[in-house]
Amino acid sequence: MVLNADFRPLSYFPLSLWSWQETIKAVFLGRVQVVQEYDRLVRSPTWEMKLPSVISLKKYAPMERSPAFTRFNVFLRDHFKCQYCATPHPTNDLTFDHIIPRSKGGRTTWQNVVTACSGCNLIKGNRLPQEAGMFPSYKPYRPNSHELQEIGRSFPPNYLHESWRDYLYWDTELDPA
Repeated sequence: MVLNADFRPLSYFPLSLWSWQETIKAVFLGRVQVVQEYDRLVRSPTWEMKLPSVISLKKYAPMERSPAFTRFNVFLRDHFKCQYCATPHPTNDLTFDHIIPRSKGGRTTWQNVVTACSGCNLIKGNRLPQEAGMFPSYKPYRPNSHELQEIGRSFPPNYLHESWRDYLYWDTELDPA
């Protein structure tokens, strides 16, 4: 897992991960510091080292202020829920829906696109919300990177190594025992 110089993950969703080869290269080039290690060793004929599990950048990488308009980021903004039936779906069942269809002058922008399940998108079709009687749960907007990071924190990846947990949730309130 890759942390920024302030020890926050570069990205929560998708979690910022590098291959072990990239990580070893960055360690040798002095671009990162090793924060945690796995028990597994990496060897060459002349050296060996424990494989890093958590690294932090030595130079702070500023976060982008406005995230790229991508299918994944729209799904993330919308919490992976259809904005018409409010049901969560796996990403392979989600689509874009243009609130104002492109055929009626609608553009592919943050403010005109919402997440829809395949069924709702098919029902709405090429109609305006008023014509279809289908309205999105909220008015779509352009999120900032911080908002997407916060939303992403609520969707943890399928696999979390024990050594990563302290760095993913260090600023969340702990439950009293």
